[in-house]
Amino acid sequence: MEGFTRVADASAIPDPGRELVEVEGEVVALFHVGGAFHAIDDVCTHDGGTLADGALVGFAVACPRHGAKFDVRTGAALSMPAVRPTRCHEVRVADGGVWIRLRRAPGGGPPPAGSPATAPVAASPAPVASAPRAAPAGGVEPHAVATDGGGEVSEDAVREMLREVKDPELFVNIVDLGLVYGVTVSAAADDPAGRQVSIDMTMTSPACPAGPQLIADTKRAVGRHAAVRGVEVRIVMDPPWTPDRMSDAARDQLGIF
Repeated sequence: MEGFTRVADASAIPDPGRELVEVEGEVVALFHVGGAFHAIDDVCTHDGGTLADGALVGFAVACPRHGAKFDVRTGAALSMPAVRPTRCHEVRVADGGVWIRLRRAPGGGPPPAGSPATAPVAASPAPVASAPRAAPAGGVEPHAVATDGGGEVSEDAVREMLREVKDPELFVNIVDLGLVYGVTVSAAADDPAGRQVSIDMTMTSPACPAGPQLIADTKRAVGRHAAVRGVEVRIVMDPPWTPDRMSDAARDQLGIF
């Protein structure tokens, strides 16, 4: 079989079961589910976690770091916080062995017949406009405090400002994503009339590539307020972020039910 590498004895992997194998110097997660073998990269596309160590339920394996799920048959991302597929590879069973041929592009075509439809987050979502927010009495829009330079600087007001800051991959604001752990507003040291804002926030993973951008956007969104003299952003990883921290609005926007 041209291009295929024998990686395991078919009888050595239980059903359901999994095994890490090496193909042409690359680490691949091999799964035995429902009487068939499937192979995907052992890499969660959210933060690089190993998938072979995750919980396997049916044809879905969950990254043990943050719970992102992938279809072992296609590599499709099935749930947050992953939005990109991991590669799947060609698998054949012959002469009592399991053989794999690497694919060089993510995914491997449409899901097999009878497979469930993937969640809407399987591919990078297009920007989705937030649903209109009802204006309070007097006709003042909820986000006015973040853009007009006026109004009281309170914890609630700061959180409204932070709704302007969106994850660049998911297009959901950091408040609804559950990334904001705490907000503290105090008098500025050099100007009692001004305000110093401290924000405790987290990332979806310790190595989140969007981290620097989210920190800069957070400081920019809050720092625009006329009364704010300084913005401190403290990154907190304990407790770690999990998808259940998201608001119902975020789940609706991402198609997670």
